[in-house]
Amino acid sequence: MKDSILYSKSMAFAVRCVKFYKYLTDEKKEYVLSKQLLRSGTSIGANIRESRFAQSEADFISKLSIALKEAEETQCWIELLYNSEIITENEYQSIYSDSGEMIALLLSSLKTYKSNNINID
Repeated sequence: MKDSILYSKSMAFAVRCVKFYKYLTDEKKEYVLSKQLLRSGTSIGANIRESRFAQSEADFISKLSIALKEAEETQCWIELLYNSEIITENEYQSIYSDSGEMIALLLSSLKTYKSNNINID
């Protein structure tokens, strides 16, 4: 898992969220929404990492599903930051695109895993 695309992309996204949080708090003086974005954006990689030591197939799917939910939540905070005119359209497009890539990777991983393990519902 450590060398997987999913894991490496999620960690790169987490780093980006940390840096974006610093920018939002230092430059924009925005503390509430940025903190939510930080929490959900860094949680994606943490849940993917936890899936390495899942206790069962169902636990593995649960961890990836939680990561997917966190990615969706992250998009919500990004949209709210943009719609509240806290971030620019360029900032929005850039980080929203990256969060969308995380969602696509997680959906693909879950679909592949479920199709290769037919007994999982």
